[in-house]
Amino acid sequence: MPRLPGAAGGDHRDRGRAGDGPPVSGEPGTEAVPGTEGGNGTVLLRRARAADARAAADVWLRSFATALPTVVRPRSDAEVRAWFRHVVVERYETWVAEGADGVVAGVMVLEGEELSQLYLAPERRGRGIGDRFVALAKERRADGLSLWTFQVNAPARRFYERHGFRAVEWADGDRNEEREPDVRYVWRPRRS
Repeated sequence: MPRLPGAAGGDHRDRGRAGDGPPVSGEPGTEAVPGTEGGNGTVLLRRARAADARAAADVWLRSFATALPTVVRPRSDAEVRAWFRHVVVERYETWVAEGADGVVAGVMVLEGEELSQLYLAPERRGRGIGDRFVALAKERRADGLSLWTFQVNAPARRFYERHGFRAVEWADGDRNEEREPDVRYVWRPRRS
């Protein structure tokens, strides 16, 4: 199955690359990153487990529908859930934001230097979770990051620009499943 789109930011190109998968327990990168969500409770950023695939896919589906109502999604809900279960969580460095209530509130996926997916439950936007995900991505990929997002997604574009990403390529959508114009962003650390 081709890679699916990134609403909040992400690579929605049909590249079909395999990833290294998450490290096993005890290896670097399995740590949880605690924090608070704007005074509304604790949110834990942690590596996704197989049991998180359905909840992460559901966040993706709800976020896509809310953030991109004019973009036609070429995959069914069942296909997206299968992609998360069999590809995203198994093959890529996938993180979830888990609320104090145990509910998955967001998902972030790193594939090599790409921030390929970053989605938040619509009701959890604007509470600092996305900021924490980007900080974590920059920590995990200290040499730099890239991502794609749809041109129509102005809030995501402002979000990434606020976090130091620069638009480096504008495309007409001929290389993504949605056929939606997109933009590639890059972040590189400042060297002293």
